[in-house]
Amino acid sequence: MAPPSYMGLSGRPLSLAVSAICTTGFLLFGYDQGVMSGILTSPAFADVFEETRNNSTIQGVVTSVYDLGCLVGAIFILAVGDQLGRRRAIIAGGIIMIIGATIQVTAYPGHAPLAQFIIGRIITGVGNGMNTSTIPTYQAECSKTSNRGLLICIQGGTIAFGTLIAYWIDYGASYGPADLVWRFPIAFQIIFGIIVSTAMIWLPESPRWLLTHERYEDANNVIAAIRGYEVDSQETAFERGIILDSIRASGVFGGKSTPFKALFTNGKTQHFRRMLLGASSQFMQQVGGCNAVIYFFPILCETFITPGDHNMALLLGGVNAIVYAIFGHYPAEINPIMTRAKANAVSTCTNWLFNFFIVLITPVLVTNIGWGTFLFFAILNATFLPVIYFFYPETARRSLEEIDIIFAKGNVENISYIKAAKELPLLSDDEVEQEALRYGLIDTAARGAVKAVIQNNEKVQEEDTSKKSDEDVPSQETKEEA
Repeated sequence: MAPPSYMGLSGRPLSLAVSAICTTGFLLFGYDQGVMSGILTSPAFADVFEETRNNSTIQGVVTSVYDLGCLVGAIFILAVGDQLGRRRAIIAGGIIMIIGATIQVTAYPGHAPLAQFIIGRIITGVGNGMNTSTIPTYQAECSKTSNRGLLICIQGGTIAFGTLIAYWIDYGASYGPADLVWRFPIAFQIIFGIIVSTAMIWLPESPRWLLTHERYEDANNVIAAIRGYEVDSQETAFERGIILDSIRASGVFGGKSTPFKALFTNGKTQHFRRMLLGASSQFMQQVGGCNAVIYFFPILCETFITPGDHNMALLLGGVNAIVYAIFGHYPAEINPIMTRAKANAVSTCTNWLFNFFIVLITPVLVTNIGWGTFLFFAILNATFLPVIYFFYPETARRSLEEIDIIFAKGNVENISYIKAAKELPLLSDDEVEQEALRYGLIDTAARGAVKAVIQNNEKVQEEDTSKKSDEDVPSQETKEEA
């Protein structure tokens, strides 16, 4: 029997399709981060939105309200994401972004264009906040352990590549007529939104989400399709059992959302600490000033390096985006199944909250303290170094299951997570299971249940094979009659 399929795909081709759509979602994320940088100070944009002309405060507001919308989208997923599901959340996020972009590009003078543009920016942000809170979780839950970290890092690099596309489209559009200068770059993101929303209609739901909601038959089909197994095979049963182990260990079943108080009680403080590490990394990333450069590089360049030469500022912005794309990467997943969706949403909320703050104040800082803006960000980055060194464990080449063990080891042995990561060698699959049992991440009963399922499947398969063999071999009586 052939494995089930989605979009006519199964096995590796289906896994690649899932990764491609997740990557497109982050390409859209990166594009939206960079698209305003090249059009915000262009004369064609200021001719429509007069309030932005030579007004750093309004420029900051127009740019940063997008991040405020992203924060709202992330909070929405934090509240109802576990009930909505990964797939439907991504579809809805893409559609909302398309609506927001359409509102932006249809703003015209004489009809309160700035108010319409700001509303469109906020709506676009809501959709992006939903996607950036959901896509990493969806990708992690559909990926094999061996390549999960790589795929998540590729997503991070894709954000930078999306920004690169935005910068060069801005630069190319600057040579066109007035409407093309800013309407086309903003409208171009609709293409990404259509791809993501349309493709997700036919792609599978996360198998972990399905099992959490006790939709076992659907989960079996998804696992078999993504891995290229038969639905009734022992491989499908084994993988389903591993996922169920982690869900049982987390105490999440029946679609019940994880309450935040569970992060602080019943020995679950390690989950809160892990969530805090993820959120704090987003805080440092934003306060460190990376998006001050991404959003406003042409403005910074035109102010300090190429005064009065807008074309050269745009060109250097494109070069900077190339460098960013080469060295860009976003971090390995560190959250367990119990808190993954909520912890990702909390980290994303932190990202957008401080992104909004930094993008809002950067034009004002440049206007009022000039080169002191760079000194301000340099000092902040220097203060982050000891925090990273003493509190962030190394996760390179670790699977999600190994990361679970690092934090469990630190919690059980009452040692720092840094020390736990250094002491724990890279583990094979069998060693992961042994260590998970040792630190109480799974219990022997759950492991026994998985083995029982596998043994039962083997027995059924043997009986089917034996029955088929008996049917194929003619009886002695039949031979004599012949």
